[in-house]
Amino acid sequence: MTRYLYEKDLRPMKYTILTSTKHDRTVRAIAHRLGMADAKLRMAMIRRLDMSLLENLESRWEMGQKHADGGDGVAGELGCELFTRFIPLLDTETMQSIYDETTTMIQNGLAVDDAITRGRERIRKAVLR
Repeated sequence: MTRYLYEKDLRPMKYTILTSTKHDRTVRAIAHRLGMADAKLRMAMIRRLDMSLLENLESRWEMGQKHADGGDGVAGELGCELFTRFIPLLDTETMQSIYDETTTMIQNGLAVDDAITRGRERIRKAVLR
């Protein structure tokens, strides 16, 4: 019986990509931005992202930092476009919900830093799901 490539478990290959020198640096930067452990982020990336996304992770991260979420401070701090469009760790609906909740907290008088911290916590939980 012939086995096709798409039936193969690609987790070891994805792990190899993520632990290469340049990719490891990028994973660590993303994990630091999200406030989570490198290993947990790697597991989430292996589960959520395909091979082509992982191979281009470094350039997507750099471009996302330059071009994502222009003009909106809350969206920029949360990484709304960065983590949905450039490095799709979350679906758009989930991120929009987190953004809406964060801006509502700010409008209700919560300090911006506290609201951003709560929003990032929700992002971490959503990524690990």
